[in-house]
Amino acid sequence: MLTRLPTLLAVGLLAGCAGRLPGPAMPEGLVRAGTSSVRPWVEASQVTSATLIRFRWSYLDEQGTAKGRGSAVLIPPDSLRFDFRGPLGQGSGAAMVVGDRAIWAEPEDEVEKLVPNYPILWAMLGQSRHLPDADWVESVVLGRTTAWRYITGPDTVEYLVSADGDPSLVADVREAGRRVARVFTRLDAQGMPLTSRLDIPGRPARLELSFYGLDVSHAPVPGMWQRPDDAP
Repeated sequence: MLTRLPTLLAVGLLAGCAGRLPGPAMPEGLVRAGTSSVRPWVEASQVTSATLIRFRWSYLDEQGTAKGRGSAVLIPPDSLRFDFRGPLGQGSGAAMVVGDRAIWAEPEDEVEKLVPNYPILWAMLGQSRHLPDADWVESVVLGRTTAWRYITGPDTVEYLVSADGDPSLVADVREAGRRVARVFTRLDAQGMPLTSRLDIPGRPARLELSFYGLDVSHAPVPGMWQRPDDAP
């Protein structure tokens, strides 16, 4: 269970999530595009070798705040191991993700609090995802801004990459027209994440990540993909 620290910031959070969400808005003028046309933009955001990223996290909701540290190991083209830990080892969890689904998540409810959707998790780590099964794809390029949208039935996943000023990636996920979550990730010149802010309006809740460690030569360790031994 996430360790909670009562805070008045939670009151401001409720108002903030109801207001303007972070990052640039999706531009006008998106037109239908083939799925293959957006693939180069997706590939440009992805790591090309095994990469370990470390971060500090802070989670706020109406119950208060929780903080800790975490890490993610990204293995191209589509696998990651995500771990987080709160103070004194409390509020801990882990997940193995392939593509846009979890192979396992322990404890599942704690992971879901921080990660409501797996394209969102990838975007928090500075990675966009290709969704080849989408019914419809739209895109637009305006100057140094590239935006595209996957539509599957009533659901949408939107990405916006901006190279103006500080490089950034926005991902916005809606199900049946309702926003599930929105991520705004600031990137360095190499496209790796510096900070990330996730807003979940429905709860409301906010998760912020601050990245402080990067190892692009990281090699998977034995057992990294296994479900934890103490999982139920």
